[in-house]
Amino acid sequence: MSHDHADAHQTDEQLWEDRYRGSEQVWSGKPNAALVREAAGLTPGTALDLGCGEGADAIWLAAHGWRVTAVDVSPTALRRGASHAAVAGLGDHIDWQRHDLAASFPDGKYDLVSAFFLHSRGPLPWRDVLRSAAAAVVPGGVLLVVGHCAFPSWHTGHHDDVEFPGPDDVLGALALPDHEWEVLVREAYEFDATGPDGQPGTRSDSTVKVRRLAD
Repeated sequence: MSHDHADAHQTDEQLWEDRYRGSEQVWSGKPNAALVREAAGLTPGTALDLGCGEGADAIWLAAHGWRVTAVDVSPTALRRGASHAAVAGLGDHIDWQRHDLAASFPDGKYDLVSAFFLHSRGPLPWRDVLRSAAAAVVPGGVLLVVGHCAFPSWHTGHHDDVEFPGPDDVLGALALPDHEWEVLVREAYEFDATGPDGQPGTRSDSTVKVRRLAD
């Protein structure tokens, strides 16, 4: 995600706290389509949701049998996610943890690690985060990375400090040994989308899905 009006002196937590506190609901409340598409066929186990926001993905995973650790930098987002999970009767299936991924990473090993839209105008070392994400995947488990390839077509600002890695950039940053991992999905795609003022346009996203080979 990107911040259109970010103060360069703010931390990532401050940036996201400002955004969440500025609205009663920031996201749609629906799980990301890429998560539903790519995780629907996986055997439920333990999952780590990096950048969980208000919890829609974590709640969808929990509803489909996963035990989820949901991580975000924003305490406000985590409180909302926990509230939504409790309403859905899934509060006991999700562990909500606050982490600034530039400074700390959750403990444990997981059958699925998902990292969706880890874009920031703050100091987020996404390459290091993705390597930590890969290290947290158990043998036979999956790492799923989804992100924007560019700003949406209606965006008119210029932010050179926001990176939009494509699938090859993601795989290059991960540098996964071929004898330990298999690439299941590496794709970039464009789709129709509607801007905040109702204007028609397009977005470009990428998906990387890799499996750690079993021992």
